[in-house]
Amino acid sequence: MKVYFYTLGCRVNQYETDAARELFIKAGFGIADSAEDADVCVVNTCTVTGEADRKSRQQLRRMARINPDTIVVAMGCMTEMAEAVIDADVVCGTKDKTLVVEKTLEYISRKSGGESISRGVMHHRPEVTKTDEYHEFGTVLSPEGTRAFIKVEDGCNKFCTYCIIPFARGRVASRAEDAVLKEAQDLASRGYSEVIVSGIHVCSYGKDRGEDSLALVRLLKKIDAIEGISRIRLGSLEPMSLTDDFIEGLKGVTKLCPHFHLSLQSGCDKILKKMNRDYTSDEFLERVSKLRSVYPTMSLTTDIICGFPEETEEDFKETCDFVIEAGFTKVHTFPYSEREGTVAAKMPQVPVNVRKDRASRLIAVSNELENNFAAKKVGSAASVLIETFKDGYAEGYTPEYIRAKVRTEDNSLKGKTVSVKAVRAEENTIICELMANG
Repeated sequence: MKVYFYTLGCRVNQYETDAARELFIKAGFGIADSAEDADVCVVNTCTVTGEADRKSRQQLRRMARINPDTIVVAMGCMTEMAEAVIDADVVCGTKDKTLVVEKTLEYISRKSGGESISRGVMHHRPEVTKTDEYHEFGTVLSPEGTRAFIKVEDGCNKFCTYCIIPFARGRVASRAEDAVLKEAQDLASRGYSEVIVSGIHVCSYGKDRGEDSLALVRLLKKIDAIEGISRIRLGSLEPMSLTDDFIEGLKGVTKLCPHFHLSLQSGCDKILKKMNRDYTSDEFLERVSKLRSVYPTMSLTTDIICGFPEETEEDFKETCDFVIEAGFTKVHTFPYSEREGTVAAKMPQVPVNVRKDRASRLIAVSNELENNFAAKKVGSAASVLIETFKDGYAEGYTPEYIRAKVRTEDNSLKGKTVSVKAVRAEENTIICELMANG
């Protein structure tokens, strides 16, 4: 039997899809390239916004329409939060996602035994929890083959007014250190030289176990010592978690890439307060300044929501000005989308067309910043981890996460880090030549 996967949402979701893929492979399933060729279609859903919720349901219906004979499996955040019939044959939320193969095989057994089962599973939303546990997948291999995500934490305790995730994924639950290090060692032994340490609220690693704010730094230092791992990246970080001690501790992580993603959401203090974010724009800038004093060549990326409830044109312009002042190299931009069940959904709303217009304008600003950052690298040396080959070029990323294309047809370079010189920039990409020692 063959299984096909479709993933919506964040990188943690992609990690969990990769984990489910490994579980299905171990159970004897093959991997299908399309829904049409699959006996089982797994949709890993997202519910972070109303739009994400709608798209998740749409994809479940689409799988059944494309291939009426397939077994449709829904897993992830949307299924956890549903209080209705889900258009699927098998349903796994966030608490039982590690049982996705077991539940699918149980369904197959019932169906092959002659049981008549109509599509559609009634799901009841679980109670909000006070504590949660980490659900262990073991080592998860990324199909890319050169870099992989390592999830070290799940859940969030913050309850921002626009966000449903603390309800969908529960409270902070940290992964056992031994399991994290074993996965990193397994990945290194399989040729993965770069790892991205991630989670839903990764800076809270260890908090549920009573550890201090430096628990993540201590973990990073242990990953840093693993032979074969040459690069470590960090997932999205919360600004106020970057204390002086935390930043000082990062100095000891020698393989850490100077690329930081700090979640901002708005550059306007009025809106930040309505979002229930725990910092002001000035405090955010202070953290960025401290970080740049240690990593002067770093790239800085962020997320911003445009058209949040009650955001005025002046508030939006304040955010645009802040983006320039903070020196972001890229802004992941989203028009606000109401999510039922959140505080923000009950606030006075900005018209949808205004949200989309503001997002479009901020994307244009982001594109210019990203292109300028790449252009500044022209003429300088860089290191690139080679991931793919296309049209006579090897492609990969610099430590600052600048996309790079290197003229070569030497396929043996895949998975290796090479020294290059940037000779020109094409939008957000640097075109490079191999250096003599590359």
